[in-house]
Parts: sequence; C-alpha cells; structure tokens
Amino acid sequence: MSKEFDLGTLLAERGAERYELHTKYLNHQLPKMLHTIGFDKVYERAEGAHFWDADGNDYLDMLAGFGVMGLGRHHPVVRKALHDVLDASLADLTRFDCQPLPGLLAEKLLTHSPHLDRVFFGNSGTEAVETALKFARYATGKPRILYCAHAFHGLTTGALSVNGEDGFRDGFAPLLPDTPVPLGDLDALARELKKGDVAGLIVEPIQGKGVYEAPPGYLRAAQELLRGHKALLIADEVQTGLGRTGDFYAYQHEEGVEPDLVCVAKALSGGYVPVGATLGKDWIFKKVYSSMDRVLVHSASFGSNAQAMAAGLAVLSVMEDEETVANARAMGELLTSKLTELIDRYELLSDVRGRGLMVGIEFGRPKSLKLRSRWAMLQAARKGLFAQMVVVPLLQKHRILTQVSGDHLEVIKLIPPLVVNEADVERFVEAFTAVMDDAHSGGGLMWDFSKTLIKQAVANR
Repeated sequence: MSKEFDLGTLLAERGAERYELHTKYLNHQLPKMLHTIGFDKVYERAEGAHFWDADGNDYLDMLAGFGVMGLGRHHPVVRKALHDVLDASLADLTRFDCQPLPGLLAEKLLTHSPHLDRVFFGNSGTEAVETALKFARYATGKPRILYCAHAFHGLTTGALSVNGEDGFRDGFAPLLPDTPVPLGDLDALARELKKGDVAGLIVEPIQGKGVYEAPPGYLRAAQELLRGHKALLIADEVQTGLGRTGDFYAYQHEEGVEPDLVCVAKALSGGYVPVGATLGKDWIFKKVYSSMDRVLVHSASFGSNAQAMAAGLAVLSVMEDEETVANARAMGELLTSKLTELIDRYELLSDVRGRGLMVGIEFGRPKSLKLRSRWAMLQAARKGLFAQMVVVPLLQKHRILTQVSGDHLEVIKLIPPLVVNEADVERFVEAFTAVMDDAHSGGGLMWDFSKTLIKQAVANR
C-alpha cells in the first residue's frame, strides 16, 4: 500500500524553501535575477487579474503569465471542467482510439477560423510552431522558411531557427537554414521567394518583442506574393490569438487575410493544462497524413489529453458567454487612450502602441539637459535599463506586475488578463503616472535603483 501523499502538508512544511530549491536544482540564474530587481516576492493566492502576498497585499497582474492567463487565474468554469474530467475517469491516451473531446475542441476552434479545416493538438506554443514548420515543408516540398527580424516563435530547435533575436540563438548552431526578412518589407519577401525554395513565411501579426504591428496591408500583400510562388502564410497567434488584440485572431484586423496555417496556445489552456494547436487547411493535413503508413508521422505523447481538451473547451465557452473579446477591445482602447494622453506630459515617454490588451509603452531620449545626462548614463551601461527602472517601482511601490518587452528594448509590454475592468485600468494609469512624475523629478526609488541596475549590467559584461 502506497504512503499517503498530502500536497498541502508538503507545501506547508517546505514552501518557504522555494528560492533555495530553485537555486540548487533548477535554473540558478532565475532567483538571482529576481533578487537583483526586487521581484523575489512570495505570492500566496490568486484570482482573476489579481494575486495576494502573505500579508494580504493585493497585486494587479498586467503580465498574465506571458499571456497564458487570458481568463485570469482560477476561473470557476475552467476549474469545474477540470474537476469534471478527472471525476469522469476517462480511458485517456490509449493512443488507439478516438476520444470525443479533441474532436469537439477542434470543431469549436474552427468555428472561429472558417477558412481552415483541421487541427493538430500539441502541448505548447513552440510545439505548435514546430508542427507548422514541418507541415509547410512537407506540403510544399520546399526546405526554407522565412521569418521576420525581431520575431519570437519559441525556443526549441526548429522554432529557434525562426527566432529573430540573436541572444536566444547564440551558441545553439547549427540551426535550420531559414532566412529573416524585415517585418513589412514586401520587396525583401519577393526577392527571397524568387529563389524558388521557400516553403512559407511565419509571422506574428503583432510582434511580442517590442509590440510592433505589421504595417497596414502587409499581411494581405504578403499572402498574395506567397501564393504566387506556391508558398504558405503561417500566422503565429500563440500570444496574439484568442481575443488578446480585440478580435479572436490578430490577423483578422486586416480584411482578406486567410493564413494557411495558424498556431495558438497560451490562453487556450485556461492557465491550467498546457495545450498548443496548429490549425490548417485540409489539403495540407491530407498531404502530411497521406496514407495509413504515415498515420503517426507527426504526433505528441500528451497531445489531445482529456484535461487539456476540457480546459480548452471551457475557455472558449467562457469567452463566448462573458464576451471577453469585446472586453479586451474596450479595455484596450481605454488603456491606450489614457496612456497616449501622457505623451505630451512626459518627455521620457515617446510612444504608446498596440491593439486590444497588447500594449507597448516606449521610452526615448529626453530633451532637458538633466534628464538627458541620466538617460545617457543608463544607455552607456545597458540599453533597456530605463524601462526596467519603470517596471521595478510599479511592483515595489504600486504592486503592479509588468515586464520589459525584450532584451535591450526601452519598451514595457502590457498583456493583462482579458477580464480586467475599468478600475484595473485606472489603477495602472494612476500608478504609471506617479512613476513617471518621480522619474521626471529626478528623485525617488527609480533613480536610486538605477545604481543597482548599472552595477549589475557592468558586472555581466
């Protein structure tokens, strides 16, 4: 008889060791980084767009677990669905039957993607991208994938081959022979297509790194160029999909765009069970799975598991019932408009951009001599430090979690749960205004903390 396992007791006895355990057994740089920037908090519980520490302090989440928590944390409908599927004791993952939940989730996803026909379920966004890369190569018979500079599509080897950031790629060569083109540059795309070996272009309609949106008309024109050369358009909607930008998919902002393959993940999980999906056209799937001999030519051990499928079905049900896409659009417009009004007020604030609840706040070189000298000092130490200086007091002083939108970028990205309300938006804008007032006054926590950041940046050189 097995010994009784009590998770609550284990956490009560050893939960306080969390940072020591990570330092000893996991990525030892993570606790070090969190300590350096003052993010080494201990959160006790979470609900919706908020979480609380041991002292009962309320924190506003403007990060959503990098977009995973589309419905916020612990949505009751998703929780119930997971309890129900566990209680059902299904004969899951036999590998040699066809359970109903994957078919039902695929059917539901495809209602939001009427030009697509079939779905492959994996376990993450990077797996969804890997699937799209393989399918595009096989379906077209061509070896090369084009991707956009500054893109992020995941960190497994295939996805890393279409990653536009050298910092992620360095030291992991050789990668696949894929080629970057500037986002929005149709001439560069046309030049590569003329070489005749391009299977497709993978693109984020809005890049997560820096929150850069594809120029108006680019996706439609790129689609026409690709089809003229019998190549595929692959839309990476891992972060932008499922309502994040105010439509179900970000590519839907541009009329007439119908990607051949679409990758989704993150928010489809409900924040519980990892799931990724690659949606595609019927002819692509039929070419990949062309015979019974090829029935398992692409699969995933935990793909289509019952818990993930139940979570995905519950998420889509909640999105319809609670109109989360419309809320993302409305709250995004409110947030963006209020932040845009501050540009003329603060010389360090240069741009506010994005769609729906995917918002980028960019900082730039100020005009006044005093601020300009401090800006130059930070830039000399490491580009991106000022944005980090804004993120830190937002958490430390105002209990709002945000992130810098990429290494060496003076951009903060806001991707809160899609369930945030007007009070949450007001809270963020008030806190951000206070931090910017502090920055322009030349005192307070921001500039004091800059000394720590500069010291750490110099040490890491």
